[in-house]
Amino acid sequence: MKANGNTILITGGASGIGRELAERFQAQDNTVIIAGRRRERLDEVIAANEGMVSYVLDVGDKADIEAFAATVVAEHPGLNVLINNAGIMTAEDVTCSRDMSDAEATVTTNLLGPIRLTNALIDHLMTKPDAAVINLSSGLAFVPLVSTPTYCATKAAIHSYTVSLRDALKGRVEVIELVPPAVQTELTPGQSTRAGYMPLDAFMAEVMTLFALQPTPPEILVERVGVLRFAEAEKRFDQTLASLNDAARKAHAQQG
Repeated sequence: MKANGNTILITGGASGIGRELAERFQAQDNTVIIAGRRRERLDEVIAANEGMVSYVLDVGDKADIEAFAATVVAEHPGLNVLINNAGIMTAEDVTCSRDMSDAEATVTTNLLGPIRLTNALIDHLMTKPDAAVINLSSGLAFVPLVSTPTYCATKAAIHSYTVSLRDALKGRVEVIELVPPAVQTELTPGQSTRAGYMPLDAFMAEVMTLFALQPTPPEILVERVGVLRFAEAEKRFDQTLASLNDAARKAHAQQG
């Protein structure tokens, strides 16, 4: 991926990893566009970052995606990088019948959202030099957290989709997967200060160092996520699954 001179669109850009990516890429002389559901959060980021542009977008809404894509291409014809960052994560109890609305929203936002937005922009991106699509998955795509099964499943699907997209677009659009470990963000309640999670600043410093490599790695993997990413290949999947979920249950019990 080219280091500067890009026009970059980041979904979920008003907080957490999305905001950090936006601010750090802008500092490297890129034009940055952020999109998110809440206007007040977007306005806060824009006020703190002169020159950044924002749009309200619900990636869970198919019609909203199509209208947004047409607008952003018309108003920013230089757009050449898409970062599919927006996502939601909710706990689920799969041991009994339940209301499936949270699970369905997770699939719509985390999986259909990136697929639909990529589809809506791909014809445009194919015409641009140095075009790239960056999809955020998760270390939990490779070893799931049992309490959030649909979230983990969507991230596993995003990993698979990204592999296919990379091969299909080879030589025309660069496709990169960013794979966070557990990071201190606002993704779930209490996560931004949760002990044992990677501090956001430390995560981003390592991420930007990896993005600066030439060529850019197809997977952006900070050191801490390796324990999950390579668990199956290193034949320690069962052990890692057990230790990950035991630690999560103990942390939940302490909070409760």
